[in-house]
Amino acid sequence: MVTVEIKTKISSLDERINAMALQGESPLGTQEYFVNMGPQHPSTHGVLRLVLKLDGETVREIIPVLGYIHRGMEKKAETLGYRQQVHLTDRLDYLCSVMNNWVVSAVVEKAAKIEINDRIQTIRTIFAELQRVQSHLLWWGVFGMDLGAFTPFLYGFRDREKITKIFEETIGARLTMNYIQPGGLMYDIHPDFVKDVKAMISYMKPMFKEYDELVSGNIIIQERLKNVGILDAQSAVALGASGPVLRASGVAHDLRKIKPYGVYEKVDFSIPIGTVGDCWDRYSVRMLEMRESLKIIEQLIDSIPEGKHLTMKPGAKIRPPAGIYYEQMETARGIFGVFLHSDGSEKPSRVHYRTPNFHNLWCLTKIAPGGRIGDLVSIISSLDVVVPDIDR
Repeated sequence: MVTVEIKTKISSLDERINAMALQGESPLGTQEYFVNMGPQHPSTHGVLRLVLKLDGETVREIIPVLGYIHRGMEKKAETLGYRQQVHLTDRLDYLCSVMNNWVVSAVVEKAAKIEINDRIQTIRTIFAELQRVQSHLLWWGVFGMDLGAFTPFLYGFRDREKITKIFEETIGARLTMNYIQPGGLMYDIHPDFVKDVKAMISYMKPMFKEYDELVSGNIIIQERLKNVGILDAQSAVALGASGPVLRASGVAHDLRKIKPYGVYEKVDFSIPIGTVGDCWDRYSVRMLEMRESLKIIEQLIDSIPEGKHLTMKPGAKIRPPAGIYYEQMETARGIFGVFLHSDGSEKPSRVHYRTPNFHNLWCLTKIAPGGRIGDLVSIISSLDVVVPDIDR
């Protein structure tokens, strides 16, 4: 008899796949095999490849494979001035572009000791919460379509357009927005900004009841989500999860509360958390977050302070003192952090992004094994990953 020694430590994807051919039958006596989900697959929400080790319809292992849209963003950052860093961040998680702009601007302001006024802070906070609602609306629509319900997609994009138009009036862009910059804002708000935001809030409030009737109260949707893809609190923390994914597992961690920035310390809002950590909790947390974001905006929209929208000359050179700096904030998907190393010149010597989607994606490796392949679509969609933020 010829015996084959199987490596206990597998160092590459090829070795892992080839090892399966040598292991023989599975403990259940069925044939295990590998299937590629992606890189071009509608439910992976981008150019993401997932190698699935299946035993019938049961997922035994899941291996995320990245690199299909790697653009060397952090290396590019070393060749650009500090103000030019902004446009790179809105090409990471493009659904959180304004919030990403804010983080990189904040770390540059900290490093260069650039002062900003209350007007700038208030407008930044309002725009961040507008984008949180806009992002969650897109997720809600696509989430419904992933589960086989096309109507939520139409409703979500219809209502998301209300916010997108507000952005377009002030910023001039609808998706990859460059608005927040070191020292302030690219432009002051549009003359109709306050009026349009208040009209949007009045429109959106009754819509949430409609969403609940259409999707949340649907027994088929609930059966697809409840007790599926459970991520316990300990595992969520160990994997570095953040945002709605972490809070759905019962961990009340939100930088807007724990380490307030902008004007979050001046407003009253709650942090929704889950109890089970399943797909249903991740769904419910985001639905509640949209309501809380509107509550924050309502408290600020009528009290935007007077002042300049930029506290420094638009073309002024920025040369932070040599040192290491870090800043992080809570985007719609979790904690986005920017690590900056300055050598005292006009360009950083090293930039690193701590992106929420990268860590949230890895939760798949914990929660997918043992479930059915049909549940995998629900799990991926409930994590709300944006692939360019992972593969940067």
